[in-house]
Amino acid sequence: MRVEDIPVPQPNSDEIRIRVVAAGINPIDWKIRKGLIKLPLPLTMGLDVSGTVDAVGTRVDRFHPGDQVFAKALPKQGGYAEYTIVKDSQAALKPMSVGFVEAAAVPTAGLTAWQMLFDIAGLKSNQKVLIHGAAGGVGSFALQFAKWKGAYTIGTASAGNLDFIKRLGADKLIDYRAQKFEYILHDLDVVIDTVGGDTFDRSWKVLRPGGFLVTTVANITGGSAELNGVQARLIVSQANGNELAQIAQLIDQKIIKPAVTVVLPFKEAWKGQELSESGHARGKMVLRVAEDPV
Repeated sequence: MRVEDIPVPQPNSDEIRIRVVAAGINPIDWKIRKGLIKLPLPLTMGLDVSGTVDAVGTRVDRFHPGDQVFAKALPKQGGYAEYTIVKDSQAALKPMSVGFVEAAAVPTAGLTAWQMLFDIAGLKSNQKVLIHGAAGGVGSFALQFAKWKGAYTIGTASAGNLDFIKRLGADKLIDYRAQKFEYILHDLDVVIDTVGGDTFDRSWKVLRPGGFLVTTVANITGGSAELNGVQARLIVSQANGNELAQIAQLIDQKIIKPAVTVVLPFKEAWKGQELSESGHARGKMVLRVAEDPV
């Protein structure tokens, strides 16, 4: 990665231009950089942005210059920049109870957790849900969403993160290094997997018949869900301004809190990607691109 000057982008008729204050860091960023996800290069990285609307397209009536917004961008749109362009359907008004840095932590992780739990698994009150990697970006949101929905929440994390996920609302804590979750759990309604590998493979047996396993990372081989009598999906989260607006409302109601643990200056994006790649990040990491507008 390198920092360089490029032209300021111009919005099309259904787009808004955001003057970026903060940008979130996500695992997909380093995966694109390393070539694990194939996209044409060079490109401006970053999916999560918060800032102020700077210009709007001719068909946009949801937003106006000066509005404080947050959005999930597409990889080709690029959030690691002073300005970015998104369709108006990708954005929502920023939660007013938090700053731009916290808002930038929400879109990708928040939408991924929301879509895993509600759009795919259809989580309901009083169901039991296991969240692997509960201290991470997606996991920390999934834990809070599931708790808000009235589910019984179980989180796996390292010993050093157990207190952290307890504060987020985990009803049962599992130190994944010291305990085999498949020996102590059974008949769960939903498993949220952000870890993959052996953790994903061992998750089949803890679900009830017809339960749902949703993963962000694992390939689901043909017939494996049917063989285990459950349902399974690999998710690629979608930008959705309406769902972001619902999440913003929960944040302003103090039901959900973005768990920002690392804030870096814009030119140190590489540090955030290294930490994300290590697989041991807690909560969310954010780049501060500019000072808050006066």
